[in-house]
Amino acid sequence: MSSPLHLLIVDDDRDILSLLTKFFQRHAIGVSVAETAEQAMLTIKSEPLDLVILDLMLPGEDGLSLCRRLQNAAAVPIIMLTAKDDLTDRIVGLEIGADDYITKPFDARELLARIRAVLRRASTAATVKEAHAASMVLQFAGWRLDIARRELRSEAGTWIPLTSREFNLLRAFLEHPERVLSRDQLLDLAHGDHHEAYDRSIDLQVYRLRRKLAADPRHPDLIRTVRNGGYMFAAPVSRR
Repeated sequence: MSSPLHLLIVDDDRDILSLLTKFFQRHAIGVSVAETAEQAMLTIKSEPLDLVILDLMLPGEDGLSLCRRLQNAAAVPIIMLTAKDDLTDRIVGLEIGADDYITKPFDARELLARIRAVLRRASTAATVKEAHAASMVLQFAGWRLDIARRELRSEAGTWIPLTSREFNLLRAFLEHPERVLSRDQLLDLAHGDHHEAYDRSIDLQVYRLRRKLAADPRHPDLIRTVRNGGYMFAAPVSRR
């Protein structure tokens, strides 16, 4: 790992939080803690995290419900940590997105080994996914966007030059077709962390991209403005 790991531990048992925090810090691993689902959601939205250790039995919203929310909020691996040794709970936890499951009482060294195993699998999966994504050709309304070549061509085969920002924006639209995306979502999808928190330049980027896609008069409105919503790519998209 090129940078230190940062974990979030979600558990209402303060003794366990203290024990794990000290253990991981001895291994040069950063730790954030949360005792409730609400605290966990605030943390995951404000801090970069590599993995979440999530207790099943929490006050208020339980760990299974929180696991579902975490899957929607961030693509971060999750290890369920619980006193329950119930097969049904284990299966449900894994089916809704947990990457591993360990029961209390546990050995911190085993938990660390499981964390490293989960992160290795996640890293391998991400590499394979990126390699697959890089080889994709996305097709829409007769157009073709070659991801590896970063090349856009019309149905007639005409090459349409794109800036880096235009390519990233078009790719974001094509990977989320026929779905309303807010300006903030488009900025996150297209440019990640490399933008200001409030950046209306997305409107200009959409305008420029629209002009290039308008080269085909049969499809003049591929990117639609949704009032009080954002933008939507209106055509279906296929991959090959």
